[in-house]
Amino acid sequence: MEGVIEDPLVRAVTLTGSGPAGRAVAAKAGLLLKKTVLELGGSDPYLVLEDADLDFAATVCARGRLINSGQSCIAAKRFIVIDKVHDRFVELFVKRMAAAKMGDPLSRDTEIGPQARHDLRDALHRQVESSIAKGARCVLGGAIPTGPGAYYPPTVLTNVMKGMPAYDEELFGPVDSAIRVDNEDDAIAAANDSAFGLGGGVITRDVARGERVAAAIESGCIFVNDNLRSDPRLPFGGVKESGYGSSRITGSRNSSTSRRSS
Repeated sequence: MEGVIEDPLVRAVTLTGSGPAGRAVAAKAGLLLKKTVLELGGSDPYLVLEDADLDFAATVCARGRLINSGQSCIAAKRFIVIDKVHDRFVELFVKRMAAAKMGDPLSRDTEIGPQARHDLRDALHRQVESSIAKGARCVLGGAIPTGPGAYYPPTVLTNVMKGMPAYDEELFGPVDSAIRVDNEDDAIAAANDSAFGLGGGVITRDVARGERVAAAIESGCIFVNDNLRSDPRLPFGGVKESGYGSSRITGSRNSSTSRRSS
């Protein structure tokens, strides 16, 4: 890595990866006064407001969580749900996650393949176990399956609170953190109560309200009533420990926020 960054033909560096890798690249590039764009980890919040269509919300959230078997920096990870609809949302969400087929990643009907490595799968399981030990409730999954492959089942944790890995850390796999809040203001506060700020979503029947809530979330990209995704037509990047700079066709800038409504 150092040799590549040091090469005089290299004028700038971009990295998609972990926080430690980002720090190492930024430190080396900084010594050489070379610009960097870093897209690092994420713990993307999806806010489910009390006026949401819950069947639609559960479908969007499950789809967002299972991107690349949950191994994506922009996969949905924290589901912040207003108390009035929390229990019904969790019920519908668990049904959709439980129905996701885990199996051969080369099969067209597989929705959850193996994790990239056994050690990463085992680290994810330790985060789940630690969260449960601190009071989280596992309502789906949570056990390493038998057989070959670094598989981890779709797992849903409720009663997730600050101080648990499921609240504070990035869960890089198909594990879901359901966070109950009283109202819209608390939902925004919980979304921002994170070291990360890469992406997220807001689900509501009122698009104008969704855009207003999205504008209050400290994150690079927020989508309303849709799954977060990168698109070459839009600036894409994060804030806080999710990195800095934006990838875009015409160049980059220090930060950006892209929002799409449907």
